[in-house]
Amino acid sequence: MTLEAFWQETISEAESAPLEFEIGPPGDRRSESHSVRELMFRGIDGSPRYGWLAEPTAPLGPGFLWIPPYSRWSMLPNEYGTRAGLASLSFNLFGESAFHEESYTPARGYFAEGIESRETCVFRRIAQDCVLGLRVLAESGAADPERLGASGMSQGGGVSVWLGAWSSRVKAVSAEMPFLGGIGRILAEDRPFRYPIKELTDWIGGDPERRVVAQETLGHFDTIRLAAHCRVPTRMSLGLKDPAVRPWQVEEAFEALPGNRELVRLDWGHDWHPDMISGGRDWLIRHLS
Repeated sequence: MTLEAFWQETISEAESAPLEFEIGPPGDRRSESHSVRELMFRGIDGSPRYGWLAEPTAPLGPGFLWIPPYSRWSMLPNEYGTRAGLASLSFNLFGESAFHEESYTPARGYFAEGIESRETCVFRRIAQDCVLGLRVLAESGAADPERLGASGMSQGGGVSVWLGAWSSRVKAVSAEMPFLGGIGRILAEDRPFRYPIKELTDWIGGDPERRVVAQETLGHFDTIRLAAHCRVPTRMSLGLKDPAVRPWQVEEAFEALPGNRELVRLDWGHDWHPDMISGGRDWLIRHLS
């Protein structure tokens, strides 16, 4: 099966899966520009996913899926997760509560989960759950279903690019320091930068056969490869001091983009930056309006 066929099948499964969701009433988490409601939907495996929907007080307009970085924690409807003039939806990727907080530990990592094949790889399930999240956002009444984008940092940025490549629901992408580009090169160097990606060499354990398996499986989720199929307007940022997603990874993914694109270089490490608020919002507003 080709890369294209694999992803077409992956997205098709998520689009045709039964959509079961519930959205609660507005809660205590609100701002001058948004009301926030908790939600639940069934993931591709039938398990519940918990999240939130931030609905602007303005009339029906564009919206975006806010995808978490590599973690088991939930993104919050804060200044990064909500943007003026945009509805947004985010959910916990692992069935934890809508506002779950948790520090990263290697023991709770999941880089090698299901890595034995592209079909069982955890990142396939995450991508499919994100498609279901987009479907919930489209049917929520909070955003125009024809004007949806995807955004996130690190893992969230990478998955946003994947969705921009393969999901017809996504019309624009804002990808901050998108991860997992050039994964074959990273594994070939046999010196991954740090955790969490070091989880992979822990799993490989010096076994050449396992290295081949990891390279083959994760090659289907390589953001540089997938960026070549992302034809929607896409903004990327990179951190010049980033030790986790190195500048060359983002630059090569950016150069692979075939459509309208913008690259922002920040004198920054692998962390949130104020430009992710203003720059990402302006890009999405411009291309979803």
